[in-house]
Amino acid sequence: MFWVIALFDNETENLINNIWEELREESISYYIDEVQDGRPHLTLASYKELDKENYIRQMETFYEDKQSFDITFNHIGSFLNYNTLFLSPTVTEELLDFHTHHHKHFGTFNTEANKLYEPGQWIPHSTLANKLEPDQLSKAFHYCVERIGLTKGRIEEVGLIELVAQDGDTMEAPIIYSKKLK
Repeated sequence: MFWVIALFDNETENLINNIWEELREESISYYIDEVQDGRPHLTLASYKELDKENYIRQMETFYEDKQSFDITFNHIGSFLNYNTLFLSPTVTEELLDFHTHHHKHFGTFNTEANKLYEPGQWIPHSTLANKLEPDQLSKAFHYCVERIGLTKGRIEEVGLIELVAQDGDTMEAPIIYSKKLK
């Protein structure tokens, strides 16, 4: 498995990392422990298989002149049937264009793509907690509503993650390539 992700500025990343740690300290969620070296992000695309060398070359070229941009998180939500809590940004034209242009450029890779991340299906989100029992989901929601206010940040980098190992609820999925935006 491979994921293409949009990464945030340091302040936004630190805020979400702190929420992950606090939810662990409160014994509500252990999401921070589920992905070794995981970083807060928005997933732009997901693939079962990928010619990663070719993909990385294309990412290097495609993102060479792309600009970083502002993002505002103003929503906490949950996916039905997944028991996942997430922070969601305002869906701006700039964010949708960024996502759509990525998929148009990398369309030849879509035979192995997860359809949930394609334009028209995508729900941009940054996971705060997942695999929660209903009472934990409620606790996590209330905790995050009290803890998080309107958050302004930036998307400053894109990366490619590869799943290299999985053991139960823990996975090793390092960033194997990243590109800073201008």
